Amino acid sequence: MLNDKSILITGGTGSFGKKFTEIILKRYPDVKRLVIFSRDELKQFEMSQLYPESIFPQVRFFIGDVRDGERLKRACEGIDVIIHAAALKQVPAAEYNPDEFIKTNIGGAQNIIDASISTKVKIVVALSTDKAAAPINLYGATKLVSDKLFIAANNIKGDRDLRFSAVRYGNVMGSRGSVIPFFLERAKSGVLPITHSEMTRFNITLEDGVEMVLWAIENALGGEIFVPKIPSYKIETVAKAIAPNALFENVGIRPGEKLHEEMITDSDSYNTIEFDKYYAILPANANKSKFLMHYNAVEVPQGFRYNSGTNEYWETIDSLRDKIVEFVDSDFTPIQ
Repeated sequence: MLNDKSILITGGTGSFGKKFTEIILKRYPDVKRLVIFSRDELKQFEMSQLYPESIFPQVRFFIGDVRDGERLKRACEGIDVIIHAAALKQVPAAEYNPDEFIKTNIGGAQNIIDASISTKVKIVVALSTDKAAAPINLYGATKLVSDKLFIAANNIKGDRDLRFSAVRYGNVMGSRGSVIPFFLERAKSGVLPITHSEMTRFNITLEDGVEMVLWAIENALGGEIFVPKIPSYKIETVAKAIAPNALFENVGIRPGEKLHEEMITDSDSYNTIEFDKYYAILPANANKSKFLMHYNAVEVPQGFRYNSGTNEYWETIDSLRDKIVEFVDSDFTPIQ
């Protein structure tokens, strides 16, 4: 599928970008070019040590910021596929620095669209977040606008062979700033801060996130927001999996946080279809029958919601421990 193709990934030195690069090079050794686009030269240098040019001549490192439209357009020359993973993501930081998040998450998205239309890009897949559904914080609001921009871009591409879609999923297990590495570090103190005993989140591994993006590259018609069927967990369950005998300190819900996350709202249900491992939220003006046929899908019931608190699939202490072992890549034992 991607052999002989040129791919650009924004935010390429982040957790997703590094896993995406690893999987692409293993699965598609004849990929023509894999461009790692990011603004941090130190992270690019560190990543380049893993992929030296003498062994991986197809991997290129391109310093740039998605806020810089001209630089981005230069990076997109000769690119077939863009994976847009660059974003500012920390919820509390967004509440304090809203303009910075708007510039990167919204302005950057529009720059991706403009660069794609101006060059010969064929496929764009943007990474979204569960916080973009009925957002109550600024980060989620910027990602909702980003989603809307990418979906609407299909209306202005003209007769170009170009498709825009997005993938929306929950907390990525083990990604930078997520709860598991935070708990693993804090467990050494014997005290874990718990925001709320009933708080829940969706859970997806980096590998499954990459697989979903690859699936979207191959199957998307354009205009979809894909949502995976994934398990939920209680934050308290994560804590018990890591340090069952630690003291759990209830610190309260932080500004901008929800008790439960939602990836499909009841308002989305009118435009949502279901198939295999995924849901797809379609544009309001979509030819729904075309998508139903393409995916061999069915419509979800009106009023359907996909919420981490009412999900039918749940992680357990044991299932989380098994995944944490894979994440830390060592012999993990719960901290007593």
